[in-house]
Amino acid sequence: MSSFSLFQKRILLNYIIGSMIAVFGVGSVFIFHTLTLSFSEMVYLLVIMIISGIVMLASEFLMYSKHIQPVKLIYHSSSPSLAELESAFLTAHRFPMLTVKRILGPHLFGLSLPASILSMILIASGLLSLPYYYVGLAWGGAILIAVMHALIEFFLTYRSAQDIIQDISKKALRLQSTPLTIEGKYHLSIQRKLLVSALFTSVFPVLLFILAAQIRLTESNSTSLSSYWNWASIIVLVIFGLSLSGSILLYKSIEEPIQSLQTRFEKVYTGDLQQMENTYSDEFAHLVSGFNHMVSGIQDRDERNEQLLESFFTVFAATLDARDAYTAGHSKRVAEYSIIIANEAGLLEDEVDLLRKSALLHDIGKIGVRDNVLLKDGKLTDEEFELIKKHPVMGANILEQVDLPDELQPLLPGVKYHHERFDGRGYPEGLSGYNIPKFGRLMAVADAFDAMTSDRPYRKGMPFEKALSIIEGGRGTQWDPYYADLFLNIMKKKITEPELSYSRIQ
Repeated sequence: MSSFSLFQKRILLNYIIGSMIAVFGVGSVFIFHTLTLSFSEMVYLLVIMIISGIVMLASEFLMYSKHIQPVKLIYHSSSPSLAELESAFLTAHRFPMLTVKRILGPHLFGLSLPASILSMILIASGLLSLPYYYVGLAWGGAILIAVMHALIEFFLTYRSAQDIIQDISKKALRLQSTPLTIEGKYHLSIQRKLLVSALFTSVFPVLLFILAAQIRLTESNSTSLSSYWNWASIIVLVIFGLSLSGSILLYKSIEEPIQSLQTRFEKVYTGDLQQMENTYSDEFAHLVSGFNHMVSGIQDRDERNEQLLESFFTVFAATLDARDAYTAGHSKRVAEYSIIIANEAGLLEDEVDLLRKSALLHDIGKIGVRDNVLLKDGKLTDEEFELIKKHPVMGANILEQVDLPDELQPLLPGVKYHHERFDGRGYPEGLSGYNIPKFGRLMAVADAFDAMTSDRPYRKGMPFEKALSIIEGGRGTQWDPYYADLFLNIMKKKITEPELSYSRIQ
């Protein structure tokens, strides 16, 4: 059986249940056990109810056919469009409220109106010995019964609609590869449902009793109808006030944890993974517990992802070290020097972490340089040096092919531009001054210092003092003067105060 057929059967079953309770249960008891009727009058009223019931059913069927059409369309089409699927999805969500409209309209105009007309004809012809104003009282009872029927149908349909909503959503994913959402298109608040339910379930029995009692008092020729209605009005107002207050208090007790959960979910979306204090002892305790388990799971996943990411950068750096044993450890040392400068410059923690990752990968493009050039012991020819100069661009291209997430995209400029010069005579693009990205300008100082102080097969590394003097002479031409000064100040302190420790600067 298809989901659509099952949904329609449930709607029919819901209607039968609601009708049996409201119309044939409360309505028939109200009529036949409140009024004093002869056998023939009971038959006439029964015939009126049957005829009016047929009109009501026909009206409801017409409205139902119109309401179900968007849903029916997608189940009778082999390839429904996205617009048709969205329309069916929205209709399925609205179906409980459409059911309320479908019940109230036909009840009042398909059942009560024909019944009123037929009753007045029979009263006029003398076949019913009832006063005409009983028809007005009957309208009051009909409104109460219709609202009760609609309320029953609403909650029954609300449960039945969940399965069809899920099925339409799956169909949209399967046929259109598009998830459907109701957010911003339709909203039925819990507050409204609680308010209507609480008010009606408390006030309905009282109003029905008052109507029935009024008829009985009338039939017994009571002379105290005026005082009776004064008393009844006060009772109804008191009950209405109590019900309204109770429903508002009940909703407030539900609203607070819902809002707390909503706020926490919004924080999770922005990356703020904080658990909630579970201060509840009702069903919300399970919801909060589930939320906290979810947050723990996200935290564990993020930690594993961070470990994998760190392994990714370490493996890349180690791959280059394995390729060129003479420069082993260069990327790690450049990362350490870059962090020292960044901390002195007051960069934020997240930015420092990105800079460290960028520095670890800054020479990854050398993987694409052939061995006879990269591993050459002697001086490079102009042609060979041109090949070496391509490594920043090759490194950026490698990382772009890895498809880095948005939060890691800022590390690319450091990889690509760490050989640019402040005077514009660097490579690969000849950028100058502050047109060079920040990571490129900062890493250029760290990279140059380690390159000058590290041993090579064809030369021994320079002493720190000589390398620092070269950087000092090149500040403003080869290197950004700000970052060069920061590094110089740090290193000079290290030389004069050897107790300072900066990892490799020991």
